[in-house]
Amino acid sequence: MAHILILGGGAAGLAAALAAAQTDPTARVTVLERSPRPGKKLLATGNGRCNLDNEGITPESYSSADHAALDALLRTVNAADPLGWFRALGLYTRTDETGRVYPYSNQAADVLALLEHHLARCSVEVRTGCTVQTLSQSRGGYVVLFSNADGADESLRADAVVCAMGGSAGPQFGTDGFGTRFAAQCGGKLEPLYPCLTALQTAKPNRSLAGIRAKAAATLLDLDRHCTVAVENGEVQFTDYGLSGICIMQLSGHLAPGRGPKRPAVELDLFPMLDETALTALFAARVPLLPGKAPADFWTGLLNPKLGRALWAAAKLPEKPVDTLPDAAWQVLANAAKHWLFEGLTPCGWKQAQTTGGGLSLTELEPSFQFKGCPGLYFVGETLDCAGMCGGFNLHWAFGSGITAGRDAVRTLRRPHKKR
Repeated sequence: MAHILILGGGAAGLAAALAAAQTDPTARVTVLERSPRPGKKLLATGNGRCNLDNEGITPESYSSADHAALDALLRTVNAADPLGWFRALGLYTRTDETGRVYPYSNQAADVLALLEHHLARCSVEVRTGCTVQTLSQSRGGYVVLFSNADGADESLRADAVVCAMGGSAGPQFGTDGFGTRFAAQCGGKLEPLYPCLTALQTAKPNRSLAGIRAKAAATLLDLDRHCTVAVENGEVQFTDYGLSGICIMQLSGHLAPGRGPKRPAVELDLFPMLDETALTALFAARVPLLPGKAPADFWTGLLNPKLGRALWAAAKLPEKPVDTLPDAAWQVLANAAKHWLFEGLTPCGWKQAQTTGGGLSLTELEPSFQFKGCPGLYFVGETLDCAGMCGGFNLHWAFGSGITAGRDAVRTLRRPHKKR
């Protein structure tokens, strides 16, 4: 009887285990998970609603050091059709206006419960409290040494091993970067790790704005090269350390070490629906309506008063009644409102990050996610150098890579391979 061993009980690992068991019902499939229960991070995705896929999957939705390798692997992931796979398991879904796919119940716990139900039906053994230590080749397969739930050392031999131990993001969910370190132990080339889908610290945060939200266009600039890296639209949240909100978190994916801008900055446009000329005219038209009024009154109906005062200060306009300022002041203010610059950017740490940038180079993998030259050894999910945008892209990658590897782990046992 073939034995397929899955290291990690997150989204990718559980998908790999179930796909392997479905492909060969006679195979023995075992999952080793370090946490007391599998799927802990999955339960937190989408704020507990589990944004499990997106209808707009494209290579441009992901960041990687090698886009040619990414394109090839993403085609494999798309062919695995993770959303169709879930629907075949009995998951009824809904899609919002932006293409984000959720379980109809809006409950991440239902997605995990469905996976656990089918794993049990397929007699997949899920062992929790197990910490993987080493992997070695043995008799045409592999031996994994781990400490079990009782703290005792134990080993298991498997004909194929799928490594799905995650990245460094979200250590509170049981991941600490061991998956990528394990990939390096197996001889894999790693791309530098960095926090992705995370808030950004700025050099001079305005703590008085903490908690304020505003619609904006956020542009990531490379100040050294004087160019635009990316633009995102949405709600920006000001914090006591800098900037947050989905559009800011999306920009963090472009800050890869060695690939991203050396001197990044974010420029906020607080009135993206108006060009600078139209905004200047809007500001100027308000002045006759505010005789003798202070700058704080200027923002009524436009911006949060605190935000308006901060923008006024950024434009370096005097604190005088608005009707005493020269006409040129409104063009200065409009320019500041559309080009508010925040420098000294640093991504927040792993605890705030939703996913991991960098990891095992995609060039190390076959299209089936098998580690090149090592028959029956696979790496999937967040361990790999592929970080998706917010909106279900990362779970699409996790589930799809897991399904692909799980299926191939069974099929590869019947195929001859050369040693690495």
